[in-house]
Amino acid sequence: MIVGLIIACEVAFWVLLAAGLGFRYGLRMPRTGLALLLCEPLLELVLFAVTAIDLRNGVEPDWHHGLAAVYIGFTVGLGHSAVKWADARIAHRFAGGPPPVRPPKYGRARAVHEWKVAGRWVLASVVATALLQTAVWYVGDGSTGSLRDWQLRMVWLIGINLVIAMSYTLFPKKEPAARRTRF
Repeated sequence: MIVGLIIACEVAFWVLLAAGLGFRYGLRMPRTGLALLLCEPLLELVLFAVTAIDLRNGVEPDWHHGLAAVYIGFTVGLGHSAVKWADARIAHRFAGGPPPVRPPKYGRARAVHEWKVAGRWVLASVVATALLQTAVWYVGDGSTGSLRDWQLRMVWLIGINLVIAMSYTLFPKKEPAARRTRF
């Protein structure tokens, strides 16, 4: 049941995003579009409540419950940037907005960009880990090995993102010589 709800939340996320942007730009109803976009966090609240009720009813925690926590964490950490990404592209394509800003390719600016991306992934992982720990405490004496496994995966994810960001700081990509000498 939990996996089905996670899939339903993901599908609903994209449906709400498309509807929100459709109302905002296609139908020229920006307030209605914004209202639809603001409904997206309600999906995570429903998933959180159903998962908590499932655990409260004595179901042994397994990978499904861990996946629900991870999904909520990722939505908190990455959902806003996904909405901004889609909004910029739709505004440019259908509403005459400016072209989307591309991430920098070289040097310090690229390193700063990578640290921002890593920060979003770290936030997602920390939220997921906190929800997983809350579930462990909530279950109490039950079998929580699957939840602990998800926590370990989140720690790995944090480490990977920090290594990537650090690599752009320590070994910045240099601008090609032809570009540097044009100006």
